[in-house]
Amino acid sequence: MTFVRYCIVASLILFLLAGCRKDNIDNGPFAIEPKDFLSDKKYEQLVIEVCYVDGYAPQQSSLDMLKAFLESRLNKPGGISFVYKSISSPGKSSYDLDALRDIEKDHRTEHSKRKKLTAFIFFADAPYSAGNTLGVAYATTSSAIFEKTIKDNSGGIGQPLENILEATVMEHEFGHLLGLVDNGTSMVTAHAENGHHCNDESCLMYYAVETLDFLGNLMGGQVPPLDSRCIADLQANGGK
Repeated sequence: MTFVRYCIVASLILFLLAGCRKDNIDNGPFAIEPKDFLSDKKYEQLVIEVCYVDGYAPQQSSLDMLKAFLESRLNKPGGISFVYKSISSPGKSSYDLDALRDIEKDHRTEHSKRKKLTAFIFFADAPYSAGNTLGVAYATTSSAIFEKTIKDNSGGIGQPLENILEATVMEHEFGHLLGLVDNGTSMVTAHAENGHHCNDESCLMYYAVETLDFLGNLMGGQVPPLDSRCIADLQANGGK
């Protein structure tokens, strides 16, 4: 192979690798980091893949709230959009992290490439294997919402509205993908406790928000906002 042909082939390989960035790699040149969500330096568009078990799709109004939340904090001039995929029930009585990773491996179709960043949200038809958890961010671009648990604990007398609970949990888990709290997005002022959560009980990133312990706080019909320190952290890492 001549030197010129070698250079052409090498350039083509590098171009193809750069055009298809594999998600959920913790280290290396193609790793997705919180700043990739927050700024438009590498990615100008965000596509969120919503994968749900039949009968456990999220409400459109809760997805609209998630989109509005993200638009208020992310610099994505190419826009933020959703794609949807329904799957048959895997038949599990509960999900652990390995099961969630397997679901994503088998069903995720959207991956980050060129100027498009993607995220994956799975809506499960069974609870989490570890306690009363409503949602979990388990990889750099991936989260799961335990939709059956949400449906079982919302919409009734003395319970929060289903769309408010859904939106609260989705926004909380996406907050972790954005690096909150001190989880890839550095703190401007110290405010982390309980494993990358905010110490402000009224903040979206308070630790109890992703558990059943927080249900009573949602009776006012509003998703908790980020406190000023969480917002400052996001802004310092390329967000709005």
